[in-house]
Amino acid sequence: MNIREANQSDIPDIIKVLKASLGEGSSEKTEKVWRYKHIDNPFGESLVLVAEENNEIIGVRAFMRWNWQKGDKVFSAFRAVDTATHPDHQGKGVFKKLTLHALGLAQERGDHFVFNTPNDQSKPGYLKMGWKEVSKLRIHVIPVNPFYWKKGVEVKQNTGNELPYEFLDLDEWHQDLIGSGTIFTPKGESYLNWRYINNPMQSYLIKSNPEHFIAGYVKIHKNFKEFRVSEVLFTKDTSKKSIKKTIMDWAKTFGVQFVSLNVPLEGSVFKRSLSGGFGPVLTFKPIDENLDLNIFLKFKSWEYSLGDLELF
Repeated sequence: MNIREANQSDIPDIIKVLKASLGEGSSEKTEKVWRYKHIDNPFGESLVLVAEENNEIIGVRAFMRWNWQKGDKVFSAFRAVDTATHPDHQGKGVFKKLTLHALGLAQERGDHFVFNTPNDQSKPGYLKMGWKEVSKLRIHVIPVNPFYWKKGVEVKQNTGNELPYEFLDLDEWHQDLIGSGTIFTPKGESYLNWRYINNPMQSYLIKSNPEHFIAGYVKIHKNFKEFRVSEVLFTKDTSKKSIKKTIMDWAKTFGVQFVSLNVPLEGSVFKRSLSGGFGPVLTFKPIDENLDLNIFLKFKSWEYSLGDLELF
């Protein structure tokens, strides 16, 4: 078995392995989506490893680049995302070999850590390779008045990439977080355009102006609808009531049963909310041996939005 770093000419064969291993239904598997996630990312191109036998790709392991920041220190991190082994070659340890090889390359190149939110099936494998559990993600759930619930409402969401968006003062937002001492994802206009406005995988409802940036979408479950707020950015002078109005207007329009979010808007803004560890588990794997794990394994150190950690 040969393990090597992938190049762009491998993309068609990588897509074939993803489809053979994971099927068509779990998420869209196209070259456009792969390029969006792993090449066009404003944090940089992903670290992608492939396994070959007889000059044929039989497995793939992708670490999507991501930045986190604490104070003035920016950490070069990876999200452990797309991984697949062709069904004809399972049981050969392909996943472990690819992952360990990728970690070795990342360490040689001076990267800092890997994070992800694995499901219950894949988490044990990560823990065996040295990943650490940080905590379940804390989510705030806000019920919507039953008077506004609707059935059969067509959910028309658009990326809004034809609209001339205005953005809040992201430098001010950034400086506020630098001073907070928390670990956060630095976000500029290029990130917001890539992550939400021009995302080919998920169509978001967007509200962007000099006061705030909000991105969310309607998630349809078997017996109910949820409005998931993936991102809310605002500064100290922003009216939180205006943010609440936008979110609840969307919730009423689409007739959802509840709103979910993780931003500091509960309490006086959303008086009726239920907070708890309702999300998946955040896991962490240090690459840089000099990292202070007491900081990264303390959940309160992380200032995150759902969009920072949700799968996409």
